[in-house]
Amino acid sequence: MSLALPAPDMTRAITRISHEILERNSGSDSLTLLGIPTRGAHLASRIAAIMESIEGRAVQCGTLDITLHRDDLRMRPPRALMPTEIPPLGVEGRDVILIDDVLFSGRTIRAALDALGEVGRPKTVQLAVLIDRGHRELPIKADYVGKNLPTSQGQIIRVQMSELDGNDSVWLEEASI
Repeated sequence: MSLALPAPDMTRAITRISHEILERNSGSDSLTLLGIPTRGAHLASRIAAIMESIEGRAVQCGTLDITLHRDDLRMRPPRALMPTEIPPLGVEGRDVILIDDVLFSGRTIRAALDALGEVGRPKTVQLAVLIDRGHRELPIKADYVGKNLPTSQGQIIRVQMSELDGNDSVWLEEASI
């Protein structure tokens, strides 16, 4: 296992993503951030907090559970549904930023787009990820990337966040055979 992103670099990447989102969208007035549980939800909260400190006002932030929209439900062990929490201004006609920790095949984001369609019709949908590891199976590309980390199919990315794991870091490890 090797350290791919230590805590200070992770903080810088999240801060940079926050600034890029604000710059591209001319502020936060029209934004709704939706984190994909579990770690994407915590990333969304951090990005919202950074934006709030820059803008001096609250940023709409919530979570979007995609469990029932996944195309691999039969291949994974069952897991508890996580709450979808849509902020007060909703998503209708807003610029929605989907936020996740790792972009890999693109299937999680496809499921998120399906789940979002059940919530409402945003003006635009953008994607922010902490790590883009390549290996897309679907034509999905992130608008904001903390770090591009090319990997082999046999490697695993482990994102640790202080809210869940006690520390911030990203690790690259070989899959056990």
